[in-house]
Amino acid sequence: MAFLFVHSFFFFTFFLLCFFSAATNHLHHWVGPTGHRLIKVNVNGGSDVFLSVQAAVDSIPDYNTVNTIIRISPGYYVEKVVVPATKPYITFEGGGKETTVIEWHDRAGDRGPSGQQLRTYRTASVTVFANYFSARNISFKNTAPAPLPGMQGWQAAAFRISGDKAYFSGCGFYGAQDTLCDDAGRHYFKECYIEGSIDFIFGNGRSMYKDCELHSIATRFGSIAAQDRNSPHEKTGFAFLRCKVTGSGPIYVGRAMGQYSRIVYAYTYFDDVVAHGGWDDWDHVSNKNKTVFFGVYKCWGPGASKVKGVSWAKELEYKEAHPFLAKSFVNGRHWIAPSDA
Repeated sequence: MAFLFVHSFFFFTFFLLCFFSAATNHLHHWVGPTGHRLIKVNVNGGSDVFLSVQAAVDSIPDYNTVNTIIRISPGYYVEKVVVPATKPYITFEGGGKETTVIEWHDRAGDRGPSGQQLRTYRTASVTVFANYFSARNISFKNTAPAPLPGMQGWQAAAFRISGDKAYFSGCGFYGAQDTLCDDAGRHYFKECYIEGSIDFIFGNGRSMYKDCELHSIATRFGSIAAQDRNSPHEKTGFAFLRCKVTGSGPIYVGRAMGQYSRIVYAYTYFDDVVAHGGWDDWDHVSNKNKTVFFGVYKCWGPGASKVKGVSWAKELEYKEAHPFLAKSFVNGRHWIAPSDA
């Protein structure tokens, strides 16, 4: 009888171990892309190539499950491009940000096909709604001219990223007001060049910018980043790590687009282009200076002292700055290869 009991006990224990092992494996089973596909684009034509980037995107089936590289030969691609949410795992690979350019010229006040004004978010020369998008060695431009401060309807985005887990390396973003719409999702920008005049990085993304150059072309006044976090529970924000701020000024380094806007600069060089006070609370009536999280950590350069120019932009201690100093800010360990970080 004892033998039967022991035998039954071990059988039951073995069954439980197998069950939980299978359940655990099921829970952690990663369903990602399989295989590789290469699509070529050349504005000058050739065999087995598309003439436009949008045509290449359109050729990819919906609910794509294949790692797909769209290799874009050097040239100027004057077109408006949209990557829909149904087409993840796409990479735009250019021949260098100086030689491979996608550009368009829409402004917020322009009329769309329906006759209605486009407004800011629909002006982007390239819009990405898909997850797991990446771009390397390519530039995105909006060629609409720069407006003076206060002019209406001149917002003109070069790129809008609304998908999750997007990666950019060696890319250029060129525009004036609202150049880069960092709209929603987790994003990582490495060694990119971003140029503009007013709020030229804006949105409610959760993004890290590492080793990037932020170049102002402001004439009378400008601003770099406008972040739109609207709740203390949102994990969104912009972290600028080891970046370089150059160009013309005076510029604000951050503006409180959202009530709980969150922007941190760490180990960043500031040229002498920073406006007195450094930061702006957007509307001066919502008391955002009491709810935002604006911080600097070990920044330097002739403009760095002005970045610390208001009481609500903190000089952070290491413990406060630490969450913004690594790719873990965007959960990057799970989707960014160590060699890419």
